[in-house]
Amino acid sequence: MIWFQFQSLIGSYPLALRGLGMTVALSAISLVLGTLIGFTLGVLRTSGNRLVSRVIGLWIDLIRGTPFLVQIFLIFFILPEFGVELDAFTAGIIALTNLAACFICEIVAAGIRSVPTGQVEAALASGLSQWQRMRQVVLPQAMRVSLPPLVGQYVLLIKDSSVVSAIGLTDLTRVGWLVVQRVPNGLLVFAIVGIGYFVVCYPLILLARRLERRMSAAHGEVQL
Repeated sequence: MIWFQFQSLIGSYPLALRGLGMTVALSAISLVLGTLIGFTLGVLRTSGNRLVSRVIGLWIDLIRGTPFLVQIFLIFFILPEFGVELDAFTAGIIALTNLAACFICEIVAAGIRSVPTGQVEAALASGLSQWQRMRQVVLPQAMRVSLPPLVGQYVLLIKDSSVVSAIGLTDLTRVGWLVVQRVPNGLLVFAIVGIGYFVVCYPLILLARRLERRMSAAHGEVQL
């Protein structure tokens, strides 16, 4: 019986490749956009403008404090009530980009705050403008601290992309639900789905570990 189930799974590989491609495309686009937006928000949040920082903080708290599934439903099902029609792919991109931007904003802001105040004051005394201080002094040091958790966050966001299957997008998780209707072995089907996500995420996991080791080595050299 297992052999016939494997044969059915092999016959479903075109659909599986389509789902894997959809997951990779959705994740890649969302992470690029989320990184750009989150990086900008992180810089703005640490710019010293209390109003801007508070507004960004409230939005981040709202997104981080509500289920991602609810956010997708609001975008896909509620926005059309106000005349904003979105297909499943666009809704998924918007929802995942927004989620990515909020988490990345906090990582970037924490990295900027980790830069010693003395170095910022020295740059100020050198006559550098705020933008020059940020670009030449603060951001290079902040990114060294932010990169390992940033890559780790990418892995979490790729796994969160599986939630878009709830609005009918044919990603890897959705393909699993479709295949399990023909192959009545949920353990086997979703084990393969899990392997698919692992294949996508594992290179980023290795990259995060490598960055963490380099950070630890650099920190040890500074202490010596």
